[in-house]
Amino acid sequence: MKFTVLTLFPEFVSSFFNYGVIGRAFKKKIIFGQSIDIRDFAVDTHKTVDDKPYGGGCGMVIKPEILDSAIVSTKKKYPESKVLLMTPKGIPFDQKKARTMACKNEDLIFVCGRYEGIDERVCQKHVDEEVSMGDFVMTGGEVAAMAVIDSVARLLPGVLGGETSAELDSFSNDRLEHDQFTRPLEFEQEKVPDVLISGNHKMIEEWRRRSSVITTFIKRPDLFKTKSPDEKERKILKELCQELEELVNK
Repeated sequence: MKFTVLTLFPEFVSSFFNYGVIGRAFKKKIIFGQSIDIRDFAVDTHKTVDDKPYGGGCGMVIKPEILDSAIVSTKKKYPESKVLLMTPKGIPFDQKKARTMACKNEDLIFVCGRYEGIDERVCQKHVDEEVSMGDFVMTGGEVAAMAVIDSVARLLPGVLGGETSAELDSFSNDRLEHDQFTRPLEFEQEKVPDVLISGNHKMIEEWRRRSSVITTFIKRPDLFKTKSPDEKERKILKELCQELEELVNK
């Protein structure tokens, strides 16, 4: 799967493909990643990439002819690529969207705006989908693009060490992941739950299911609206409520 990022700060993005899980996937040629400098397509002496917005207002807008040239050039190399614009106006990105992108295995071109954004005419001409990381604004689309790439790439076969690692992630089943523990067995007088060192895989699985449900209930109860609790989850929640009631009545 190929990831191409069009940006005014290519060095910022290119380093992303050199480290951690993404770096290993790049070296193993499971993914291909690159950043392309939009400024390379400016034609004047000063390499001007932006101009004042029509109608007035603060900030600057990336010039349409420069971004158009950058996208056209990239599409010639990767004609089947899908063009994504990272923008707060886009559709919110989530784990379900990441999984869909990974399953489709389409090559992606990310357009990263800066300043006040890009000229709408380029958006209408080239952008296949507008993607948002949430209801907030950043100084540019680079961090958002890298977040999407990281989220999608780790779902591709062979990228993560364990075959089931991605399946157990938070949000994969509309629930948060269970609590995690590692050595030492005791830290500041707090011990790891006995069940996790019992060797009983069935009990461990039940504990993790319970931990996942309780964590979701406490931290993200809204996820139960996305996916209603099944019979086992309702039992866990009922037991939790009984335990809380006992604590209150003590």
